[in-house]
Amino acid sequence: MPHPPCAVPSIDRALADPGPVLLILHQEHSTAGRVGQYFQRRGIPIDVRRPRFGDPLPDTMAGHSAAVIFGGPQSANDPDDFIKRETDWIAVPLRANKPFLGICLGAQMLARHLGARVCTHPDGKAEVGYYPIRATDAGREVTPTWPDHVYQWHREGFDLPSGAALLAEGDLFRVQAMRFGEAYGIQFHAEVTHLTMCRWTTRGHARMELPGAKQRAQHFADRPVYDPAIRAWLADFLDRWIDGPRERIDAAPGRAGVADVLRRFGR
Repeated sequence: MPHPPCAVPSIDRALADPGPVLLILHQEHSTAGRVGQYFQRRGIPIDVRRPRFGDPLPDTMAGHSAAVIFGGPQSANDPDDFIKRETDWIAVPLRANKPFLGICLGAQMLARHLGARVCTHPDGKAEVGYYPIRATDAGREVTPTWPDHVYQWHREGFDLPSGAALLAEGDLFRVQAMRFGEAYGIQFHAEVTHLTMCRWTTRGHARMELPGAKQRAQHFADRPVYDPAIRAWLADFLDRWIDGPRERIDAAPGRAGVADVLRRFGR
């Protein structure tokens, strides 16, 4: 019989775990956007790695306080060595019970690592632009400040892994945010700055031709409407993510624990 969730002691992770936050990026010139700016404002050091271009990943989290895998134009289903390496590497922060955050591609890697499916929409639709999301009760326990629209840039989504909690859902792609122990995955891009949006909508203009995508002008018309709430949510979420306290879901009733799922998939 599953045991009830147990609470993690209330501590300030930024003080108890002073190591840098590991940031994993997928393009030669991509940046960590608002996530990197957040750590800079808080005086938390960062360690940027690009495994696609040969950067190694640490064997343990002993030298890092947390890890973030960002998005990219790749698919979590791609056969590239660095995709498999990053996906397998997620076992390192999971086993260490260190805070992990996957954004878009990073969230899809987390889902695949936990045995869930990553796939395109059954009607071939994409989310490119601002789309509505709805926080679940579990999501509101993490933070009450969820925005009602978020910025998206993807044509694949993922199923909710066994043992994970659904934090936010959408219309085209149901799973928009999830939690698995100390690991979080979000499908959307709260980290995107105005400059990044300009670059994506210029260099990635072909994505706006996909079914369901919003046109470039709509991206910039929607930004002043929805971005203030997104920006506020990101700061609040990162505060709670990096500092705690949070409740574990390892043994949530009716769901497999973290250790059980890791054993099941050989992580």
